[in-house]
Formats: sequence, C-alpha cells, structure tokens
Amino acid sequence: MDENQTIDHDRILKINIEEEMKSSYIDYSMSVIVARALPDVRDGFKPVHRRILYGMRGIGNFSNQPYKKCARVVGEVLGKYHPHGDSSVYGALVRMGQEWNMRYKLVDGQGNFGSVDGDSPAAMRYTECRLAKMGEHVMDDIEKDTVDMVNNFDDTLQEPAVMPTKIPNLLVNGGNGIAVGMATNMPTHNLNEVIDGCCACIDNPDISIDELMKYIPAPDFPTGAFIYGLEGVKDAYETGKGRIVLRAKAEIESNDQHDKIVITEIPYGVNKQQLIEYIADLVKDGRLEGISNVNDETGRQGMRIVVDVKRDSNANVILNKLFKMTALQSSFSVNCIALVKGRPRLLSLKECIKYFVEHRHDVTIRRTNFDLKKAQERAHILEGLIIACDNIDEVVHIIRASKTPSEAQANLEKRFALDELQSKAIVDMRLSQLTGLRMEQLHEEFEQLMKTIEELQEILNNPERCKEVMKEELLEVKEKYGDERRTEIIPDEHEFNAEDFYPNDPVVITISHLGYIKRTPLADFKEQARGGVGSKGAKTRDKDFTEFIYPATMHQTMLFFTRKGRCFWMKCYDIPEGDRNSKGRAIQNMLALAPDDSVNAFLRISDLEDETFLDNHFIVFATKQGLVKKTSIRAYSRPRANGVIAININEGDEVVDVRITNGENELIIANRNGRACRFNEETVRSMGRVSTGVRGMRLDEDGQDEVIGMIVVNDPDKDTVMVVSEEGYGKRSMVEDYRLTNRGGKGVKTLNITEKTGRLVAIKNVTDDNDLMIINKSGIVIRLAVAECRVMGRATQGVRLINLTKKNDVIASVCKVMSAELEEQIEEESRAQWSKSDEEIKSDFEGASDNLNNSTSISDEDNSPNVDFE
Repeated sequence: MDENQTIDHDRILKINIEEEMKSSYIDYSMSVIVARALPDVRDGFKPVHRRILYGMRGIGNFSNQPYKKCARVVGEVLGKYHPHGDSSVYGALVRMGQEWNMRYKLVDGQGNFGSVDGDSPAAMRYTECRLAKMGEHVMDDIEKDTVDMVNNFDDTLQEPAVMPTKIPNLLVNGGNGIAVGMATNMPTHNLNEVIDGCCACIDNPDISIDELMKYIPAPDFPTGAFIYGLEGVKDAYETGKGRIVLRAKAEIESNDQHDKIVITEIPYGVNKQQLIEYIADLVKDGRLEGISNVNDETGRQGMRIVVDVKRDSNANVILNKLFKMTALQSSFSVNCIALVKGRPRLLSLKECIKYFVEHRHDVTIRRTNFDLKKAQERAHILEGLIIACDNIDEVVHIIRASKTPSEAQANLEKRFALDELQSKAIVDMRLSQLTGLRMEQLHEEFEQLMKTIEELQEILNNPERCKEVMKEELLEVKEKYGDERRTEIIPDEHEFNAEDFYPNDPVVITISHLGYIKRTPLADFKEQARGGVGSKGAKTRDKDFTEFIYPATMHQTMLFFTRKGRCFWMKCYDIPEGDRNSKGRAIQNMLALAPDDSVNAFLRISDLEDETFLDNHFIVFATKQGLVKKTSIRAYSRPRANGVIAININEGDEVVDVRITNGENELIIANRNGRACRFNEETVRSMGRVSTGVRGMRLDEDGQDEVIGMIVVNDPDKDTVMVVSEEGYGKRSMVEDYRLTNRGGKGVKTLNITEKTGRLVAIKNVTDDNDLMIINKSGIVIRLAVAECRVMGRATQGVRLINLTKKNDVIASVCKVMSAELEEQIEEESRAQWSKSDEEIKSDFEGASDNLNNSTSISDEDNSPNVDFE
C-alpha cells in the first residue's frame, strides 16, 4: 500500500448480516405491500390503477371524447407517475375494461381486449380506450382539494394519494393481489346492494353484520352463475376470510333423440375454453361416461356451452358429475386484506363499509370547505361591486381623477372602506356591468351566494345534514349506474344425491385378471343345473380372464383393497355398466393404483355414516403368508381420492381376503394344501390401520403353500362351509366339523387333495338360499344352486361342480349370490311398488330387505343388516 494512502476507519461499519437481511427484506416487503400489490380500503385501488385513471383524466380522455390509443395512455402513466414496466400498466388498464372481470367497467375499451376464453388482448398499439362514465365518477371533485396530493417519483408533478370516489369500489369491483407474505382476493358486489348497505351504515354506525347482510346478501359476480350456500359468505363477511362455492347455470333440454345440458353462465374466473377441453379430456380418458359431444355455441346472444348426453344416460347424473369433477362448480376464496392508513389489515364487511363511509365524510367536509371558501371570496368581491354600482357616479369621478390604477384603488379603499381585492375588482370592472340588467344580476348572484354559504355552513356544523348529503350522492350514483343482481343465490347448500337417480337394484361387480371392471344386472345370469358346461361370461383380451365376481346393490359403497394393502372407495353406480359379453373398463382409470399393484379384495358397505355400525364392526385381513389383522371399520370410513394404507404388508406377502366382523365372530382360514384353521376373532386384538397383524395360520414348509381365503361364520347352525378345487370339485361340510383351535395352528383337513381334484382355490360359507357363481380361466361362467350340493364329511373328495372342457383349464374364482327364486321375488315386489303409495312402497321395501337379510349372506363379509341388500 502506498504510504500516502490511508484508511478512514470511521467510515467502515461492522453490521450483523442476519439483521441487515431482515431489515432490508422488511423494507422491500412493505414497499411491495403499500406501493404495488394491495388496494387502499378507501377507494379500492392499487397505485397503478389510480395512476392510470388520473393520467387519462390529465390528457382529457373522457367518455364524451374520442378514443385514444392505449399506448398513448400507457406512455402518459409511465412518464409521469408509474416508473415500472409497460406490460404491468397495460395489463391493469385492460382489466379495468373487461366486463367478465369487472362488475362495473372503469375503462371503455375499443379493439381486442381479450376474452373469457383466456385470449390475450391485442398489443397496446392496436387498441384504444377512454374513461367510462363510472371511471369519471371515481374522480369527481378531485380538483376541490378533497384528497391529499403527493409528489410523483421525480418530484416534478403531483398525483392523488387516494381517489375521492363516490363509488365503494373495493366491494363493487373487488380485486386481487399478491404481496410479500400476504395476498388479497376480494369478490365483486352489486352496486345497488352495496350503496344500500353504506346508507344503512351512515344511519346506524353500530349496525351488525347480520343486519348488513339484509342489504348485501352475497357477492355479485360479472359472469353470473349461482352462489351455492351462504355459510362461506357469512364467514367471509364476519372474519374477512371465507370460501364461497360457485356453480354454473345449466339447464337440461330434452328432445326425441337425446338430452342436452346447456350451460349459459360459468363461475367467476373460470376459463371457458379450458373448461370445455377438460370435459373432453375426461370423456376421452373414460373418467366421465354418458357424454357424446361438447360444443361451444357462444355468440351474440350470450354464452352457450352444449353437452350432448347419450340416449341411455341420465342427464341429471351427468350434470352433477360435471359439477363434481370440473370447474362448473368451483370456489372463490375470499381474503379481504386492504391498506388502512398505510398498513395492511384483514377486514370484515362492516369494516370495509365503515372505512369507505369515513372517507366519504372526509371528502364531503373537505369539498364543502373548499366550496365555502370560494363562495365567501366571491361574495366578498360582489359586496364591493354592489357598493360601486350603488355609488357609480362617485366611483367614476374618483377613477377619472386618479393618475394611475393603483392610485384609483387606494382612493376607492379610503372612500368606501374597501380592501384591496374589492377595489381591484371595481377598477377592473367593464363598462357593460354598469347597465341596469347587469346590476340586477349582481344582486341576484350575491343573494344566491349567501344562501349557498348558509347551506355549506349547515353541512359543516350539522352532522346529520352532512350524512344526508353523503346519502344523496350515493343514491344518485345508484340511480345512474345500479343494475339487477347477476349471480343468483341458493341459500341452502344441498349435496347431490345420486341415489335419487339410480334404482337400488342388485348387480354383479366383475373384475378381470388384467384389471377390467364392470357392473352387470344380476338378472343377466341364468341358473344352470350342477355339472353343466356353463355360458360365455365376458369377452376379454388375449390371455385375460374374469377373476373376481362380487354381488352388490347400486347404492352401496365398494371398498377396494389391493394386494399391496391399500384401500380405495367407489359407489357402485360409479362403476361403468356392461352386459355379460362386455369386457368392462380398466380399473386403472377408475382408481389411483400404483403400476405394480392390483385389486384383489372387496367389501360392500351400505352406510359409511352409520355411527352404530362403525363403532361395533371391524375389518379383518388375511394375507398369503397366513397373517391376520383386525382394525375398526371407522378407520376406513373417510373416503380419499388417492386411497389410504389399509395394512402394512411384509416383503413377499400380499392381501388374500378381507372381511367384516362384529367383534365376536369365528374365522376360518384355508390354504392351498386343503387344510382350514377355525378360531375366534377375539384372539386377534384390534390394531391401527397402518399395522402388519399377527399369525392366523401356520403354512406348510413346501415353498408352495399359501392362504387362499377366509370366511366369517355368521350362524354355525345354519351356515355350511363350501370349498372348491382347481379341477372343479367341491364339497359342503358343517361348520362343527372344523374343530375350534387356537390362532396360529396348522388347522384340519377340509378337502382330500388328489391329482384329480387339484389344489384348493376357494372357501365360502353358504346356505341353501345361495347360488354359486363359478368362473374358470377360459372365461366360462356357471351358476348353480347350493341346495343341490349335499352336505358331506369334512375329509372327503367332494363332487364335480363344473366340467372343464378345455385342456389345462382350471377354476379361477368362486362367488356366492342369492338364489334365483329369491331374486325373482324381489323383482316382482319391486315392479308392484310402482302402483302403490309412498308409505306402501317403503313398507314393502323394508319387508323385502328384512327377508333378504334373514335368508342370505352376501359375499362372505356380511354379518349384520348394515351390509346386506337394502
């Protein structure tokens, strides 16, 4: 270092970098909050909007003047008031002219200002604009010292700190903005309603929010549609935060060919084009059935989206699925944050109105003072002119005798006791004012000014008179610009109940080996004698076959359990319908399954909200390696779209069977080597949903043994145990033939396994009121009556149930259903209900359900009326 160079240590400051970062970021965030992102509670504007309107006023871009290029306005605003990017200014300008964003436009645009489809506006060099009438009213009386003026960015000009608006813009046009650490999202409202609420608040400053909601029941969006339920609205009005549910306005048009769903209004903020594309994608992916086409027929008459419904589909069900799955029903999250005296605050409805009313009071007082001052100044001059007119000859003589105007002023002041302003006005008075008519006009003007001064002083001195003036101005705005509400209100939020549209018919849920699912009316399957060849069950892809068949009713909920231990939910009416010969739809399109997982167990629940049932029943799992787990059914009572973990599965293991129990049932687990272990479920303690379980049955150590199924014993005196082998042999035995052992044993022989019978594939508990549905890998289905199979000893070989006509064909799955006679009885009683009263229908239906509950147990998992047909 040069010895002439010295270090000024006094100019080096040691600071804590952490504290400096905090301080700098807080300064930055406050700058964004105050100067950019959040609106002022008084006029509802951010600085950019305020500067745009003031800039348009400055260049005379009024509603009664020709349009000016938007680039001209943007340049004015950038050069004088807003030193930021031109795109942000133009974006704010365009939004104030978009009728689908603003409830009441403040800018009148000409040219391409975008569309509700999300199209971008044309460049600002192509579009034109001018102030709308409403935009002009925002700046009424701004020249009368009604608001504070502040310096612009380079201190060469002044701009308003707030607009003296007569319009409660924060509520009427809403707004949104993202600051640092906070954001605002305000809905739009109807001008008539908001002004009525403001007048009510002026009359009664202590008005409650409930009373205000009589005037302002809910937001009013420019795109119309419906507000669905008022609970979220009330939360937003009371706390400043709430979730408002919006639903599109749609009607169903019917003709001879098919129904059409016609959508004429969509929720606020929804992109119409994206909405139509999403509906089309849902149909293409198979997630939404029953729609043949979607057209956008929007034109000059207004919005019109037409959804063509297939002839065999229910339009009401399709419409409500659209509400559930698309933005036709969406929510608006209110977050009412605005600047109050320069600080961000979360505001209720009453606070928004209160601060606006206070602002209007302040503007009214400041304007009145300004007008009073001007009136008093004019009256003062008129007093001098009237004195001069009353003494015109003498005044003329004094002026003519004076050498200079200043001498004339001084002589007049001395002679008539005038001040400088009055004497100057007399000297400057034109000769035409000396006529008799002009002198009368001076006296009339003075008298009128005195009345005006008295009225202005009354406003300043009498608070009630000031309130009247405020209300009169607001009501004048209401009369000029008020319109009818666009968004209709549905006060009570009713959830769609698809059960109103689907009859509670019995169906068969079928799933193929490769994961195709469908539901088929149970009546499509015909009973055959034991030993028959069977009928073709379903068209499947190469190397695919129907693997699982489960009975249910349309209104019930299916719980899907995967091999890897996850649980999913689906209503039976949401499962696609297909006839016996159809292959169904890929279950991967219905459930959020992992690529290497598949569904292999089902439960059928009537009501997931039945507290008694949830408290007294359990779900029991059996795994391939012989483990069992019991968990309260309440743990599986809250459906989630992506499913939940149902059981923790060890490596190499998988779920084999899932059953519902009442906590006191007996369980029988069977293995492929033909043995079964019977034990009381009380020996299995209840565990959490995410647990592994305990040993239920000990397997053979040959490396090929595994658990093939589990049954729940409902009634040991009535139930019998049916087992079926790979080669089509089966056998019924009494439950008592299986001695009760401890959990974790090897069990007893349940079928004499030979090369002729093949290994065990299924175990079911059945009664004479059941039929068996047997499916083999080639897709052949046979239905036979259990009553035709006699009860025989536990260790016997059994009898042939189905002839396997193809070489190497084996039994794939076995399921029990109600008997054909009982099915026909239910169908006859159902048909007879159409000619009866509602009470008779209800009575007969309950009787049929009780009969069915007492006579059959469906799909092994049923142990109470809660899970049987209803």
